[in-house]
Amino acid sequence: MSGKAELTIKFLIVGGGIAGLACAIALRRVGHHVVVLEQYSDIDILEASIPQLSTSLHSQCVTGQMLHGGIRLPPNASKVLFHWGLERALRQVSMTSSAIEVEIYETGGFIGMHLWEEEVLRETRGDFLFLHRASLRKVLYDTAIAAGAEVRAGTTVVSVSGDGPRVKLTTGETLLADVIVGADGHSSVVQQAIVGKDVLDATPYQSLFYDTTIPGALMRADPQLEPFFKQPVETMFIWLGNNRSAVAFRMGAKDEFALHMWVRPMKKGLSDDDDGWEGGLDLKDMRQQLGECEPRLLKMTKLAATPACVQVKIVPPIEDWVDDHGRMAGSLQGGAMAVEDAAVLAKLFSHLRNQDQILTFLHAFQDLREDRCASVMHTEQCNLYFQMMPAGPQQEQYNQEMRARTAQGESVFGISEASEQWEQLKELWEYDAEDEADDWWVKWGLLRERAKQRLLDMEAEINTARLRSLRMRA
Repeated sequence: MSGKAELTIKFLIVGGGIAGLACAIALRRVGHHVVVLEQYSDIDILEASIPQLSTSLHSQCVTGQMLHGGIRLPPNASKVLFHWGLERALRQVSMTSSAIEVEIYETGGFIGMHLWEEEVLRETRGDFLFLHRASLRKVLYDTAIAAGAEVRAGTTVVSVSGDGPRVKLTTGETLLADVIVGADGHSSVVQQAIVGKDVLDATPYQSLFYDTTIPGALMRADPQLEPFFKQPVETMFIWLGNNRSAVAFRMGAKDEFALHMWVRPMKKGLSDDDDGWEGGLDLKDMRQQLGECEPRLLKMTKLAATPACVQVKIVPPIEDWVDDHGRMAGSLQGGAMAVEDAAVLAKLFSHLRNQDQILTFLHAFQDLREDRCASVMHTEQCNLYFQMMPAGPQQEQYNQEMRARTAQGESVFGISEASEQWEQLKELWEYDAEDEADDWWVKWGLLRERAKQRLLDMEAEINTARLRSLRMRA
């Protein structure tokens, strides 16, 4: 258990998805009071997590926005959750990845494989976990409630103000807190309150991302798809294509196969007005965008559940994560980064002793996370470009290099403990969010507090000396 804060304050977290619940757990671990405001009701979320109950468009939208499809948790995220005591619960609902198989999107031609070495992953202190988004949210929700967080479902925030700070609900009710955290996803109300505009809405999209699942029973009934369930080790499959890519993997807890697909739009208009997760997209629309793809992928899309679709946007960095009053943390978004954000924020506020430190810790949060998030975003952009590289000499060269490594019995990515690629991955995966926050406290926070205390002591000595002088004169 993390050290408890000497001064406990109230946090309002807007958004009860993965980011919001991870933040709630982390803050409760260090003793703070937490209220999570989630716009969807418990019934909506329950129906969305059970496919046969998701009959209404509203439930489908909930599924798309919060619970749809599979999620991959890399080691830098899983080790934080393991440290919080969630390893057993997560392993019960997840698969642990041991290998990656790379193929050609258009033909299904085999390029090569990469097996994760146990010693290599041990250095990261985490695992690659594959699970359903709904399963991850349930683990986080149950943990947050057990830790003492209050989760108010069916509660919609319409406005946020740093003066208070406060939020206003659709019911007209106003809630006050010491810190408001935005974990409300795309077009965040909290983010808009800080920067004054919808940053995501103003950004053009680069590609479309489809997220869907296929029932395992249907895949096993097809001779071409059955081998995906008979791999000697748990494998993630990646298809590299001309402006297209796909990733597929088995998920724990549910007998389903996750399918993620990225495409440069062939037909404009299908998703031009859709800037976020929305369920209810017609499968025909998705298939029209997929272009030429290998037979197995095409079969998967025909067996798939209704997909969610989101526009992939390269959003420019936000300059201000904290509002002018110094009481509002910026929006927490996205999988592993959301877990890291939560860990850093809570670790900083575990040292809270007085109200004056709140502003300092919020700005420290931005200082610690800004470069890390930018670095990870750059890596993800490079990976996506590699997966969707346009046809041409560069793509062919990469494919030939990977095939050559495979022919020599090496990793398709050339990743080994001595390779440059492994050094880059270690930097990404070995990052420990809580250690980074602890380092800041030792190097800067503690020194600042000591300097402030010395100033107070000096003022006290001066005042004492003045009082003695006055007494002597009297």
